[in-house]
Amino acid sequence: MSPVEGPPEGTIRDLLDRRAAEDGGRESHVFPGEAPLTWGALRDEAREIAERLAGMGVARGESVAVMLPNGRAGILCLMALFYGGFRAAVLNLVAGAEAMGYALAHSEARFVLLGTAQGDLFNAAVAASGASVTAIRVGAEVAWPDAARGEPGPVAPGDHALLMYTSGTTGRPKGVLHSHASLLAGGWMPAMAHALTPEDRGLCVLPIYHINGLCVTVMGALVSGGALVVCERFSASRFWTTCAETGVTWFSVVPTIVSHLLHGEGEPDAATRARLRFGRSASSALAVETQSAFESRFGIPIVETMGLTETAAQILSNPLPPGVRKIGSPGIAYGCEVAILSPDLAPAGAGVEGEIAVRGPNVMLGYFRNPEATAATLTPDGWLRTGDLGRMDGDGYVFVTGRLKELIIKGGENIAPREVDEALYAHPDVMEAAAFARPCPRYGERVEAAVRLRPGAEVDGAALRALCETRLGAFKCPDVVHVLDELPKGPSGKIQRLKLGELIQ
Repeated sequence: MSPVEGPPEGTIRDLLDRRAAEDGGRESHVFPGEAPLTWGALRDEAREIAERLAGMGVARGESVAVMLPNGRAGILCLMALFYGGFRAAVLNLVAGAEAMGYALAHSEARFVLLGTAQGDLFNAAVAASGASVTAIRVGAEVAWPDAARGEPGPVAPGDHALLMYTSGTTGRPKGVLHSHASLLAGGWMPAMAHALTPEDRGLCVLPIYHINGLCVTVMGALVSGGALVVCERFSASRFWTTCAETGVTWFSVVPTIVSHLLHGEGEPDAATRARLRFGRSASSALAVETQSAFESRFGIPIVETMGLTETAAQILSNPLPPGVRKIGSPGIAYGCEVAILSPDLAPAGAGVEGEIAVRGPNVMLGYFRNPEATAATLTPDGWLRTGDLGRMDGDGYVFVTGRLKELIIKGGENIAPREVDEALYAHPDVMEAAAFARPCPRYGERVEAAVRLRPGAEVDGAALRALCETRLGAFKCPDVVHVLDELPKGPSGKIQRLKLGELIQ
């Protein structure tokens, strides 16, 4: 099956059965320091877990919460829930007790698959929410209740498969609901855009409880038939060594990781440089200077992309070399429609700024138990409003200019925070940067920014402000540039711009 033909038909269960039948002895998942899984073993162990849950009375389409980090147990339990026709309510392990407890209660899960190191997190989430849920502790051995195994019910492409909660930076987290069909489409789109084959081996260092790690790497490997190296977390000191030892041919990261690698001391060896076809960056905009410097130093192309939880990850990607990559753009649509909508929700012309919208097989079913938010996000003719601002050029490349909720409105003029970010990233000592709005009695809002510097750097905020004034002019220049040890981030590594004003007093 070639990923170019279109999203796989059927369900995730169907595709797992097909992989086990056709490629059962091939490695599917590699875990550094642990035994790998084959496609046959993955299917068999996933089916056993599904039968155990069915024997405990878990019904088709019922939520089962997942509190597991990257690793063998996490992959097996996710695939078991998909295989059994249950709804995997995947919880963000760094969301905090209140948000995690809300998601746990809101998902209506009666059971949670709990990692050995997540006991305190679970207890805090239950205490914060009062959720009534039974923990099934998943480690080297699982203490299953003494119940007969059941037979999982039938599964259809449109059935619920995934419930994943947004970060909730502007209110209560929303539960994004995906079907088997939309998750398979979410895996197919990067497989198609990046020409993934069964001979490829991806590297997953992003959390699989986030849509990028789950759909781009886990589902992308399932759709393409290639193997996936799953690391518990990103390690700057181990990254290139892991690439060398496991033979990966591509990796998926976020801009903060690209920046950490660029400013780190490690280097890929010659064989690894030659084998790595590309790295992909998503989750937030990649600074032009960072991308260019990374490629100049390491000789590995970075493909900038864009995706959302609501679209099972990828909606845009730059083509692979030798195709045209437009630096500063997350690319063109693959497998879905992307448009720029005017305020009246009509498609805008080339070069006109508006809201980025997407329509296609990867779009969510809606927000779980939240019809108002669903109606506000999905238009009657099927467009999903992303909340991102951008423009599209005559070749179909989208350029993101900001978030509707993050725009800085100074004296009635819109300032896109990314403009300020780009100016700050032009300094070689800046590893992370984010501009944000601060209330101002004169202009309504003023511009401020926060940066994280390369270790040992001596540049100060005043010098960075002078750089911004040179590149942007005085009006868009931040009044203050704060130098921080760490910038707040979500589970994908995306800087949480809206939190900076709260943290910096």
